[in-house]
Amino acid sequence: MVRTVVAGLDGSPESRAAVDWAAREARMRGVPLRIVHVHEPTPSRLAQAPFLAEETRQDWSREVPPQVADAVRHEQPGLEVTVAGVEGRAPVVLAEQAGPDGLLVLGSRGLGGLSGFIAGSVGLGVIAHAEFPVVLVRAGESAADEHRDDPAGGPPRYRPVAVGVDPDDTPDPVLEFAFEEAARRSAPLRAVQGYSLPAFYEWAGTVEGEAFGQMRRQQGELLERALAPWRAAYPQVEVVQESEPGKGSVLLADASRDASLVVVGHRTRRHAFGLRIGAVAHAVLHHAVAPVAVVPHP
Repeated sequence: MVRTVVAGLDGSPESRAAVDWAAREARMRGVPLRIVHVHEPTPSRLAQAPFLAEETRQDWSREVPPQVADAVRHEQPGLEVTVAGVEGRAPVVLAEQAGPDGLLVLGSRGLGGLSGFIAGSVGLGVIAHAEFPVVLVRAGESAADEHRDDPAGGPPRYRPVAVGVDPDDTPDPVLEFAFEEAARRSAPLRAVQGYSLPAFYEWAGTVEGEAFGQMRRQQGELLERALAPWRAAYPQVEVVQESEPGKGSVLLADASRDASLVVVGHRTRRHAFGLRIGAVAHAVLHHAVAPVAVVPHP
């Protein structure tokens, strides 16, 4: 259970968007928001450069984070907001501030005029080490982006929450997080499954015929069984199943174009060269256009 939402603030437009998103999420969850800015020690020789002057950094830390917190309190009346300035390595500090019961929200640079993210070293470092959910938010992300108009003329509704599902390997924490977020938003859950076609379909250059139809039905049934326990646990959530041939990461990135949030899993495994976040999560982080929640699992 998330007890605190933590947002990293570094003065960039993307981190400011992350703070706003985190504030809305904290308000929905009924938990406090902690805004954290990290002061990474600068080597003494580089610190002599005017653009890295220690006085400038101290002025920013003293003035800007409290101003951002005040703006959030104004936009989200009643939300408990605190500010913490901590010295150290950003990935380590942010992970410590979130703790085991936190949700960490970070900014991520957009790919210019193209869709998607550039997940920087801090974001990737935190995700690789985190044992709690991490959300990446692009610059310019706003509350309006999460909603779409109601054709019946009612108030705008949240866009769907999209989650990537592998019927053979999607652990409970990932599906639980996705269903909870959909329930919290009163939004549909869009469950996306990609699967590989046998080689002969590529040779034939077609994906038609009775055999393909049977395989498609079988894949849909696998997805249905994987979701059945969660449908029963969250009967209020409308579930839209999409089972298509192709890479799951590509299908999920495409689904992000009409999503308020995208949810992917990340297996916390150690490798000889440190921690990695996995090919699917990495691809989604770089190509999704909605905020992406990366949920760790064993």
